[in-house]
Amino acid sequence: MNAVHQLFSLEGRIALVTGGSSGIGRVIAMGLAEAGAAIIHVARKEEELQDATKEVEKRDGKAAYLSCDLFKIDEISEILEKACSFFGAPDILVNAAGTNLRQPWEEITVESWDRQIDINLKAPFFVARHLVPKMKKKNWGRIINIASLQSERAFPNSIPYGASKGGVVQLTRAMAEAWSAGESGITCNAIAPGFFKTGLTSALYDKKEVIDALARQTIIGRNGELEDLKGVAIFLASPASAYITGQTIFVDGGWTAK
Repeated sequence: MNAVHQLFSLEGRIALVTGGSSGIGRVIAMGLAEAGAAIIHVARKEEELQDATKEVEKRDGKAAYLSCDLFKIDEISEILEKACSFFGAPDILVNAAGTNLRQPWEEITVESWDRQIDINLKAPFFVARHLVPKMKKKNWGRIINIASLQSERAFPNSIPYGASKGGVVQLTRAMAEAWSAGESGITCNAIAPGFFKTGLTSALYDKKEVIDALARQTIIGRNGELEDLKGVAIFLASPASAYITGQTIFVDGGWTAK
């Protein structure tokens, strides 16, 4: 293995990816697997989890899955202990599970507000908190949160989602302050995707004029392809990013640079 390969290799690492059955979480999980990590997918839908796991295995990777609803915060510890039984304790965590109910402000209920805040903001903390002591024992860990273009920009019908994703950016800084000190070997960073086609945005793809307008908001001139997220995820999960913590990297084609 040459020096550059070693810098980005995840051989021997174990990655737990919430929301790993579809969309952003699934493509990041695949990227980490391609770099050598064993993958544990965590999400709600059994069939999609099975498909994601088989996709990794077809490419000669190691993968497993657990079905759970991260809205049920009190079940997280039990689920994570089960996750450790597959390949050992994860030393990479990707918090990719998320939801956006896209309600007009007057239709937001306490229940819908809580579901979005709990899944997008509360769960990433409690999942990470459970795994951090295991990372500290290894003197190595990578926590990657998924922020959003809406961490920085306001969009219609997304008040709870925007609030939660703004919170993810500050949560990432606070995690870094708490867990990256000294010789812990743990880094905490976030990826903020721009506009990508996922389950949360697929309905908009029926409106070509909207999609074209979104592409024009970028500097590069196109919307994101999910494959665009693999490189930054591998970088933040690898030894190459050892001196980077508390940061949010926008993968948005230059949208927020304008």
